[in-house]
This record gives sequence, C-alpha cells and structure tokens, in this order.
Amino acid sequence: MKKLIFAFTAIISMTVEAQNITDAVRYSGTDLNGTARYRAMSGAFGALGGDLSSLNINPAGSAVFLNSMATLTLNVENSNNEISFMNGYNTNSNSNADLGQAGAVFVFDNYDENANWKKFTIGFNYNKSASFEDDFLASGNNSGSIDQYFLAYANGIPLDYLVPLDNESDGDLYSYLGENLGFGAQQAFLGLRGGVIGVNNPTSIPETDPAYYDLDTYSSILSPGTYDQIYSYAATGLNGKFSFNFASQYQDFLYLGVNLNSHFINYERMTSIDEVNLDAPEEYVYFEDNLSTLGTGFSLQLGALAKIGQSLRAGLAYESPTWYTISEETTQYIESDLAVVDPNVVNIYPDYNLQTPASYTGSLAYLFGTAALISFDYTYKDYSTTKFKPTDDPAFMFQNVIISNELQGASKFRVGGEYRIQNWSLRGGYRYEESPYINGITVGDLEGYSAGFGYNFGNIKIDLAYDYSTRENNPQLYQTGLTDRMGILKENSNYVLSLSFGL
Repeated sequence: MKKLIFAFTAIISMTVEAQNITDAVRYSGTDLNGTARYRAMSGAFGALGGDLSSLNINPAGSAVFLNSMATLTLNVENSNNEISFMNGYNTNSNSNADLGQAGAVFVFDNYDENANWKKFTIGFNYNKSASFEDDFLASGNNSGSIDQYFLAYANGIPLDYLVPLDNESDGDLYSYLGENLGFGAQQAFLGLRGGVIGVNNPTSIPETDPAYYDLDTYSSILSPGTYDQIYSYAATGLNGKFSFNFASQYQDFLYLGVNLNSHFINYERMTSIDEVNLDAPEEYVYFEDNLSTLGTGFSLQLGALAKIGQSLRAGLAYESPTWYTISEETTQYIESDLAVVDPNVVNIYPDYNLQTPASYTGSLAYLFGTAALISFDYTYKDYSTTKFKPTDDPAFMFQNVIISNELQGASKFRVGGEYRIQNWSLRGGYRYEESPYINGITVGDLEGYSAGFGYNFGNIKIDLAYDYSTRENNPQLYQTGLTDRMGILKENSNYVLSLSFGL
C-alpha cells in the first residue's frame, strides 16, 4: 500500500512545471494588433483617438469620433525563426491569417449648444492581444541528456511509489501519482519506467527486502557520451480581448473614457525531445509533453485626452491588472530502446488564478493643421508584480518569488506619423519594447517598424499596413534539470487590411 506523503513537495513540484514564470510572461504580454491605420503608426494613438484600436491604449479616444463608424480588420502574419542550439542551426517559417479586429462606435451628440458635455459615445471592439502560433526545431550535440530532467524530479521519492502494484497498469499508477503526489512524481515514474533512470542501491539490498523500496536516490542508466538532440516546439492559439467602451467630450478640450474588458486565452502546445547517444547509437529516448490551456479574465481601463491649444494633444491612460482564471490539461509519452510508456491519461489540473501587471501610458501628439501629425506613446508595465493566486498557497508563493526576482518593469516606446494628400493618407511608425526579464536574455528587447496608407471614399475607408519586428529569445529546453538554452532570432512580418464604414 502506497502511503500519502510528500504532499507539500508534490504541490510545489507539480506547479514548477505546470504553472511557471514562462506562463506568467506569455499571458501578460501583448503584441501590436489592431486596425491597419493603428498598426501603420506602430500603435502610437494614445493622444489621438478616432480609431477603434486606439481604445486599446486610451479609452477616451472613442469620443474623438465625429460620426458612428465600424471597422473590420484582417491580418496575415508571417514569422521566421533562426534557431541555434549547441553546434546546430535551423530555420523555419510560418504563416497565419485571422481576424485581428472588429468593432463599432456609436456617437450621440448633445444638440444643446450651451451644454458642457458635448457628446458621448458607446463602443464595442474585439482585438487580438497576442498570437501564440509558432513552431520550430532546435538540434545539436549535447553533453547533457534528458536524464537530468527526470533525475531532478525523482531524487527524494521512495521507489515504492514508482513501482506498479500487482495488476496495476502504467496508466493507473501515473494517474495515482498525479492525483496524490503531483507532477514531479509523474516525471520520476516516466523516467524510471521509460528506461532512463534507475534507483541507487549502494549496499546491495535485495529486491525481496522491503527496505529496497525505501531507496530514494537515482542515477542515469544511459551510457556516457555525446547526445544528438532534436527539440521540437509547436503551438497554436491566441489571447483576445472584447472591450465595452463609454466615453464623453467635455466642452471642446477634454475627452474622458472607460473600458470594461473581457479577455480569453486559448493555447495549445506540444514539446518533444528526440535523443540518440552518438557513442552508443542503439540508445535513444523520445519524450513528448502536450499542454492545453483555456482562460478567461477581466480588466478595466481609464483614460483622458486633452487638447492643449490648436495643435498639441496629450493623453493619460491606466489599464488595471487582468485577473485570469485558467484551466490546464496535459498528456505525456516516453519511448526508449528499453521501454515504451504511454499512460494514455489526461492530467486535469485545478483551476488557478493569474494576475497580470497593470500598465500606465502617457501620450503626446502634434497636429500640423489637417495635413499631417506626429504622435508619441510611452507605456510602463512592471512584470515583477505578476502573481499566481491565492498568494498564500505554498506552490504559488514559490513561483511568485521567482517572478519577483527574475522579472522587471519594462518600458514601451511608440512613435508614428501621418501625412494626408487629399483623400490619401501615408503613414509610418517605430516601436521599441524592453525585455520583461532582468537578465535581458530569456526574452530580449523588441524593435519594430511599420508603414501603410489609406484612402477615404467618404463613407467608406480602406487602409493597408505592413509592420515588421525582431526579437531575440534564449529559452531553456526545460525549466528543471535539462536547462540548456536555445538561441532564437524571431522576425515577424504582418500584412493588414482594414475596412471602415459609417453607420
């Protein structure tokens, strides 16, 4: 009979892999997404308004609209990865088309000329916040093996818990470990049953002695050598936001607005490592891990936009943390030259809460009459305030300490311009985003450029945009054990088409 011990350790070990700093950063970040006009100016719209996607930055922007309007945006994303790992180098490209934005704003004028409040607006907008579409291969020769991953979880767990009882299948034991001891015990089981690690028995205790099953230290049973490794990553999904907006114009110089935002997460990811010992070619290990994540959240935005004289505009905006409730499921599989372990079990984790950081934006814009404008936005977000909740849960306390120690406040700069020639508009922009990591290595700084144009037919407007960005990331293969880093230079190119029409 297996005893229920190590409950505290099990909770922590489950959370270390299932919910960790990588997830916190993924769900806290946003991409440049929205209408073609917004993206052509690199999102520098906090002091301008008059565009559905400007509500992402400053909810007061809807009160700048003169007439009710709707906008629909289609986006084609092309990404290119250059991956280096040990002595290996790979490249790959991906393409994806989707709905980037859809929304409408309704303008209600106050026809009392003596009233201070000139109008109010109500808006509804969907905006893709971030895309999770990505896949790549990292390959190279490594002196470290996947055995390090399994050993990191196994040591300290008595063998008794990892050996099936009579008539107990691998799936039954894997499920039992997940329910009672957690994620770490499951990894130890996969490593042991998969022929990667074995128990240490320094005093040669016979297997017939009950003390044999109290042994709790392990070592690799793989032959020493150099390991040819292929690490695969494939992900789909997105983070989206639905906004309900209310804004109003006070006299002729002040605009105030609020957004109530509903967020959703849909993320699916498969990682695998395929390893062959070059010094013992008959030895191989293939380990696969699949994750499915669904989440819903809520946030609030407040904003103000002011006219300062005839040409200068200023904006201030605040976005609260997003409070998510997230559910996750995983499946795993391991195969080696010695064994195949397919538990055929779906791990369903308890729902957990994630609080992403708040952000603060200041904006300035200068208008050169009706012919041209230039705009600048600055946003600050402190990623170290990200929290898994409840914060008094020992596992989440452990992760929150890692987050506060490894993440930092990050600044985002955006500048954009527009020049009008009769019904034509020419646009361009630049943006720069600091890394959320203190080390600046795990996720690097981002730099991007954009350009576009539009034509105003009167009641209908068509806008096109192109934006390009680069970012260098150096993620670990695994958070535990086999923590070697890959180098990934990611280039993103987006082609955006928006259609706007009066209502």
